[in-house]
Amino acid sequence: MFLPQATAPATTWFQLVLTSSVETKAVLAVTALFSLASWFIIILKTWQFRRLRSQSRRFFADLDRSDHLQDAYRSAMKLPPSPFNRLFREGITFYNQLQPGVIREEGTGRGALSPTQLEALKAVLGKEVAGERDSAAVYVSWLATIGSVAPLLGLLGTVLGVMDAFIGIASKGSGNLAAVAPGVAEALITTVAGLAAAIPAVMAYNHFANRVGEVESELEGFGNALIGWMAREGLL
Repeated sequence: MFLPQATAPATTWFQLVLTSSVETKAVLAVTALFSLASWFIIILKTWQFRRLRSQSRRFFADLDRSDHLQDAYRSAMKLPPSPFNRLFREGITFYNQLQPGVIREEGTGRGALSPTQLEALKAVLGKEVAGERDSAAVYVSWLATIGSVAPLLGLLGTVLGVMDAFIGIASKGSGNLAAVAPGVAEALITTVAGLAAAIPAVMAYNHFANRVGEVESELEGFGNALIGWMAREGLL
């Protein structure tokens, strides 16, 4: 009396998951973990880049109100840490090590850097830019990894499912469509899951990689502007 219920074919993807093999369920579980991890990273990086944009706007708005580098330095010391703030402080701190007290005091034009010192200042700014770029890029590479691995994991589940389907056909001695279709459908669901996990991850990776590049370009531009500001005030 239970034979028809046992052989009733699955008609929805949810039923396919429930009636799938242990291997298929294992692949789906790992794919689900990848998907959750990618969405966590997407939400985290979206929040971080929005905060970074807000911090940069506040920093440059405060900087625009400063007529001299000394005033900008004092204002920057009061602001919360941000990539632009840290780059500014690093540049000023290194300059003060080369020319103590020139920027902290009221007078200007009393410091002059040699060509070697100027190159050292540029190197310090470049190192800080690279560090901030790496900080902004944290976890972004994981999105690329998930986007590459998830489809392969889905394909692995599909291959295992097709193998199980053919083994079942061989054991039952039936090769008609009704016997093949359920096993193939079960196998293909892992491919769907892999693509569902990979597509958002790849799209997010491309977006955040572009944002990291923009942040790096903005920091490099500000570093060059800082050197120009120093030259304009006779500090170089």
